[in-house]
Amino acid sequence: MVTDSNGPVTSDFLSVISARHCKRAFLDRPVPRPVLERVLLAAGDAPSPRNTQFWQVAVVTGAARTALSGRLCAALDAGLPAAPDYVNRPDPMGDRHERRAFAWGAAFYGALGIDRADAASRNEFMRRNLCFYGAPVGMIFHLPQNAVPGTFLEMGFFLQNVMLGLVSCGLGSCPQYSVAGYGSVIREFLGLGSDRLVVCGLSVGFPDEADPINGFHPERAGLAEYTRWYDGAPPAGQDSA
Repeated sequence: MVTDSNGPVTSDFLSVISARHCKRAFLDRPVPRPVLERVLLAAGDAPSPRNTQFWQVAVVTGAARTALSGRLCAALDAGLPAAPDYVNRPDPMGDRHERRAFAWGAAFYGALGIDRADAASRNEFMRRNLCFYGAPVGMIFHLPQNAVPGTFLEMGFFLQNVMLGLVSCGLGSCPQYSVAGYGSVIREFLGLGSDRLVVCGLSVGFPDEADPINGFHPERAGLAEYTRWYDGAPPAGQDSA
């Protein structure tokens, strides 16, 4: 337990952060709308420069969720190439990040029991992806078409709040850039104009912890790999102020 000027703050929140992992199998159990409303309302307190709050989210459930998945799968089956509205990784990424991505792919598809050369099974898994992994709730996050890197930073704050809020309510989720690969299909289905940029989908539901895929937790970089402390003399080669 720590304290601030407003009183005690529970350190249990750190366990909520650590508990968040992508869930890709869900129970056949509806999520009450009031729970989703509470999470989204709280997530709206995310940092936003000058309080602009560019983020928008569409919540798709029931027959609408099924219909959207049907259209996404139809696009896949028709051979429509994925054409996301933005690039989510630099090219090249650099050796260290390439190694991490390769290791993730090998471990992930290994957990699914899918061989790297098994194109049919990989395609079937992509269909599950576009069906929001069977989750009862699909969310679509979108921004203005003229979004800049700072706008995506705002969306990241909001999206992370949503995912952590879901964990605190006993729910699981999985953010899906792959769904954004069919942004034109999503815009048409949701009635969005060409002035909206699809950022990602999010599968939401009560996770099925009996499914082995939900036990897949990729190894994360250690603290020393991404943190550098500056608390004394200036770094070598830099003059003190």
